[in-house]
Amino acid sequence: MTELNAPFAPDWVSPPGESVLDIAEERGWTQAELAHRLGYTEKHVSQLINGKVPLSVDAALRLERVLGSTADFWLAREANYQKHKARLEAAERHASWAPWLDELPLKELMVCGAVPKLRADANNKPGLVEACLVFFGVASPEQWRAHYGGMQVAFRRSREEQSDVGAISAWLRLGEQQAEKLDGPKYDKARFEKALAVIRGFTRELPDVFDPKLRQLLHEAGVLLVLVPAIPRAHVSGVARWLGGTRPMIQLSLYGKTNDKFWFSFFHEAAHILLHANSKEDKKSIFLDDPNAADIDDPREHEANTWAGNWLIPAQNASTLPLLRTKTAVEAFANQLGIHPGIVVGRLQHDGHIEPSWMNDLKQSFSLKGAASA
Repeated sequence: MTELNAPFAPDWVSPPGESVLDIAEERGWTQAELAHRLGYTEKHVSQLINGKVPLSVDAALRLERVLGSTADFWLAREANYQKHKARLEAAERHASWAPWLDELPLKELMVCGAVPKLRADANNKPGLVEACLVFFGVASPEQWRAHYGGMQVAFRRSREEQSDVGAISAWLRLGEQQAEKLDGPKYDKARFEKALAVIRGFTRELPDVFDPKLRQLLHEAGVLLVLVPAIPRAHVSGVARWLGGTRPMIQLSLYGKTNDKFWFSFFHEAAHILLHANSKEDKKSIFLDDPNAADIDDPREHEANTWAGNWLIPAQNASTLPLLRTKTAVEAFANQLGIHPGIVVGRLQHDGHIEPSWMNDLKQSFSLKGAASA
């Protein structure tokens, strides 16, 4: 006989009406008699048994009186049935959405642990679709396209190749996830400017030394810093944006892994926050930057480049750059300015004063922990 008081933990998908029918048959009741006892029509009881109508609170209370157990049992049975049914239906939808995965940098998301490492075959694709929906925080690919596709109007690209919305949105989302875990004071522009003056001197230090100090100064100024591994198809090394219009964030990919590129990217993004956030509309912009971009049309990118370049090497000292032809001269000039010689080498190469292969041993290669800071 069916045990009504046993813990309910089904591993099948069947409507609670099956349990109702089993008990009624054990008691020798026809559906007509059961309907009469419950006070329902035969049609309604038939629909209830076959899962065509949900089991309501009223029905649960009647079943409690007629068949025993508790209303909570019957409601739990219905809830579990609906949950299992919804998951099966969702799996079917996810299978139909599998082509969406081709728009995403799935391999890179697996490598960084954002989604499970699974072979993208027919059996696994529904699960991967669900994992990607959870990662992006959306209910369907349509919502993803509406949200991240709609964000394209806010993208301020520094190169035309930055058109892969899937790769860009994945990289941005990785940064958002880090930022969502953080709290901190409100943004203070004056404090941020003072912090940048101190941070400039960090260029001479090793990452293990400057990293905690950099994060602390930015935290106190109310600026988020997140480091996210590069996604090749995104063609992005850094981004400056405002989360919710109130929280400025600098996101870097450590593209290039040398200190000259890292620091230029950092100060370039800092310039966007300082110079290009004068209105609510400005704060909707998302500046996608690549320091290797050759042709830049956006005047704000030129302005950020100029600001970063002058912050590291003041304009009044730039006239000396063409005269720096030896490592000794570069090191002396860097010491005079209080910056790392690798930054001077990067500027000389960028401006065409020396070949890209010259003096690279003066640069510093490093990596920083990919944790976020606020």
